Amino acid sequence: MLLHAPSPALTFPGSAPDLADLTALTRRIAADVRAGIHEVQVDPERRWYRRLHGDDFVDVWLISWATEQAAELHDHAGSLGALTVVSGRLTEEFWSAPGAGLRTRTLHAGRSVGFGVGHVHEVSNPSADTAVSVHAYSPPLTAMSYYDVTGGRLRRTRSELTEPGSTQGVG
Repeated sequence: MLLHAPSPALTFPGSAPDLADLTALTRRIAADVRAGIHEVQVDPERRWYRRLHGDDFVDVWLISWATEQAAELHDHAGSLGALTVVSGRLTEEFWSAPGAGLRTRTLHAGRSVGFGVGHVHEVSNPSADTAVSVHAYSPPLTAMSYYDVTGGRLRRTRSELTEPGSTQGVG
């Protein structure tokens, strides 16, 4: 569901966006969120999501994170992705390479990151303050796999299909 008229920033005529396009898109939508164009809700029980845009090339999600909410260690199947933190701060643990294991970075308000196909990460809000972020994926999410790290090795525990417009697993 698109909450306002599409702008050129949300269209990619005839081609799929690359990581730079997705990152720029999440930054533009984050600015819209800060300007009050998109309503944000907070659910203390589970992450709140809203799909802001979806077409054949990209889907865009707005997510709020109450204290200690997280999206467990996962990938985005065959999709590229990007996120921009609108407010608050998020922690991202990501699998960097065999032997290097999980690395951690803090993403403060205004910070954007892009990630390629196969990027495995966990995103969480360890702060006492609510965090809000915008995420974009291309092609739109169709599946996600979930992981565990055992003995320094990344192990897939399950995979799930996602349905267009579903809020299952986004993060």
